[in-house]
Amino acid sequence: MSLLILFISTPVAPAKPIEKMPKKHLRVFIAGDSTVQTYDKKWEPKAGWGQMISQFFSSEIMFENHAISGRSSKSFINEGRLMRILRVMKPNDYLLIQFGHNDAKKNRPELYTSVGDFKKYLKIYVDGARQRGATPILITPIGRRVFNEATGQFNVSFPEYVQGMKEVATELDVPLVDLSALSIAYYNKIGPKGTRSVFLHTEPGVYPAFPKGSQDNTHFQEYGAIQMGNLVSRAIQNLDIPLSNYVIDVDYLSSIPK
Repeated sequence: MSLLILFISTPVAPAKPIEKMPKKHLRVFIAGDSTVQTYDKKWEPKAGWGQMISQFFSSEIMFENHAISGRSSKSFINEGRLMRILRVMKPNDYLLIQFGHNDAKKNRPELYTSVGDFKKYLKIYVDGARQRGATPILITPIGRRVFNEATGQFNVSFPEYVQGMKEVATELDVPLVDLSALSIAYYNKIGPKGTRSVFLHTEPGVYPAFPKGSQDNTHFQEYGAIQMGNLVSRAIQNLDIPLSNYVIDVDYLSSIPK
């Protein structure tokens, strides 16, 4: 009887709640130049597509945008920026790579790369990611607002570097987003006048960062960066890689061509 009483009177510890496993996130690192980078609010409305792309992916995807103004495929490596990414990169991560704008600057030896050297540098990014079990994705240099005045048709920017990147993608079997072609097609669709709201064209006195206004045909304002981010995400959706499954529809951009 005493044993029974002891058993009944002994308090029963409450069941320990089952701990939920932390949600797994896929990480996407971005290496690139000023057309890709994330800008501080003080530069509003200037923005890069890497700043906007996360809204086109589900919350399981975490973006780390390392793109920065004025870098080429060479200087990004020489400054140790690629190594900072590779040090923390893990299997199943991704690396988006867009260069070409600054590689073409022959008057800047610290940036300039011949097309042959450009391809060699790109292979360093690809090999570095693959050595860590990550997936590299090459992204051809985005088009600038340069068009034929007579026809209104836009020119391909940095065509030699676009072709060089495509050759690396073929040689090493790397997924490729042809943002050069996608952006030019988009510009042609909306025309020279329409692209003024895409690129950093602002009136004087509207934004503190640009008191005299801006007529920038290389960089984007927020609206344009969103459109470019959408183009990149839709292209990734068509690559048939695991990351493709995390692209989501955004209602207010339903009219943008996929």
